[in-house]
Amino acid sequence: MAQERLQKIIARAGVAARRKAEELITQGRVRVNGQVVDQLGAKADAERDRIDVDGKPLRMPRASTYVLLHKPGNVVTTASDEFGRRTVLELISGVQARLFPVGRLDYDAEGVLLLTDDGELAASLAHPSNEVPKVYRAKVRGPVPEEALEKLRRGVVLEDGQAKGESVHRVPLRQPSNHEWIELTVSEGRHRMVKRMFEAVGYPVVRLRRVQFAGLTVEGLRPGQWRHLRKDELRALRAASRRTR
Repeated sequence: MAQERLQKIIARAGVAARRKAEELITQGRVRVNGQVVDQLGAKADAERDRIDVDGKPLRMPRASTYVLLHKPGNVVTTASDEFGRRTVLELISGVQARLFPVGRLDYDAEGVLLLTDDGELAASLAHPSNEVPKVYRAKVRGPVPEEALEKLRRGVVLEDGQAKGESVHRVPLRQPSNHEWIELTVSEGRHRMVKRMFEAVGYPVVRLRRVQFAGLTVEGLRPGQWRHLRKDELRALRAASRRTR
């Protein structure tokens, strides 16, 4: 096999996403054939070279694993939690791969979450240049005037820059309620961005669901349930990430 950049190999092995893999290299935690490699331009052959991360040999997976989870509320989107809260990985059993979540959902948020050991794909999906669409439904105390929705469409100023909804509309209610559900599509993934957007127009979110991520939905899955991706879904994901194999 031809040589590849070391951070790409580490990401493909599922040890960490590419950005974290780069940190491992620059921190001197990676060895190739017994020699510490701390330069990001370094290359290796995953089949011929011995690559160690933190003293443990790197093992390349035969095939990557892709899991779609319907994340319930009150679960953290991390592999571990210092406060002892339940994590998304605790919901997935019987999978041998070292999975990690692609992006994050707030602790109290629900909905679509992709987990994989394919660090290369994860990094590509998370990269801002790919503008992967994410569709959310936010429950807010209503009624919400059209003026507030128009502000979300035009863009609101947050402490870390402007943010706007590429599509913003009301979700029809089946029965009268003091709340409204607003569907909003964004392509960024900044921390608590959707909640902050609604706060900026005066309508704090009381419940948040991500109903679509890069075309994936959790149709047929109850909160806490998961399944492996279908081949057609994986092809669409790779297209969304602009990745070629």
